[in-house]
Amino acid sequence: MTIRITWARAAAAIVALALAGLLFAWSGIFNIAASSGHWKVTDWFLHWTMRNSVRTHAALTAPSDPKADQQLVSAAGLFAASCASCHGAPGVRPSPVMQAATPPAPDLAINAREWTDPQLFWILKHGVKYTGMPGWAAKHRDDEVRRMVAFVRQLPTMTPATYRALTAMPTGDAVLDSCTGCHGTDGRGRGQPDIPVLGGQDPAYLLAALEGYATGKRASAVMQTAAARLQPADMARLAKHFAAMPGLAPAPAGTTADRAAAQIIRVGRPDLQLPACASCHAPGKPYPVLTGQRASYLAQRLRQWRGDETIVDARKSQATMPVIARRIPEDMIVPLATALAGR
Repeated sequence: MTIRITWARAAAAIVALALAGLLFAWSGIFNIAASSGHWKVTDWFLHWTMRNSVRTHAALTAPSDPKADQQLVSAAGLFAASCASCHGAPGVRPSPVMQAATPPAPDLAINAREWTDPQLFWILKHGVKYTGMPGWAAKHRDDEVRRMVAFVRQLPTMTPATYRALTAMPTGDAVLDSCTGCHGTDGRGRGQPDIPVLGGQDPAYLLAALEGYATGKRASAVMQTAAARLQPADMARLAKHFAAMPGLAPAPAGTTADRAAAQIIRVGRPDLQLPACASCHAPGKPYPVLTGQRASYLAQRLRQWRGDETIVDARKSQATMPVIARRIPEDMIVPLATALAGR
């Protein structure tokens, strides 16, 4: 009998505490203003919980290759457009308005040292609840997250001059400058393996791509951020501007020493239900020009399509590319990309 009374009293106490908590929350007495900050114990508990969560989930889900070195330009451009206002950057102070958040965004030149590469990957991809840190805008673009990990890892030692060199190629035209930081003033992608050559591309294709990124139908946190700021007239002007530059050639890829790649380009692989590349990527077709394109970019795009069954690009013609890419044998990705580029 005594045990039953004790349990009944304990249950009643728990219910009373829960009701008191609900009453306190309902009353609105608790001050949620960011200006009030956290109690020290609350701040400690939240950060302790966050660090434990990141450590556990990164160990379980982060890829074995969480960082992509030598591809910093596109990551730097996204950081300048979306992250620097909160975190600051080499030679750039964070916005005082964003630093008034609770909690304020950390200085990554200091904070980045506290995390491993897998942990940085997990934070960048998934974000952190109850802070201003969002998840990655394009959920399936792990390739972009890897590049940002490499960029953030370099922030502790990066100089303002290096940061400016990575993020800006000014032309005096604000709209054009939104593209040249990554694509260069010549439209050739500044030699970066992950940035495509735009010069000589079909202007209708470039316009459709920008429209697709602006509406979220094409997946890229980098390009979605850039395109979201453009007006329709700006997109049309940029498409014509870069298409008029030398670079790509509106012709099917030339001969290649790799016979297997040549077969896929010209006639496909009927045994794999793989159509010929030239059946679409040829003069007069409403598909992107590939001859002269950067082979590394083509290989990355094919691999990214292979790994994501949810990708649907802006043009209906590109919605089939994930299916086609998954039919290409893995050992043929690089030879095929090289042959398509005409190298």
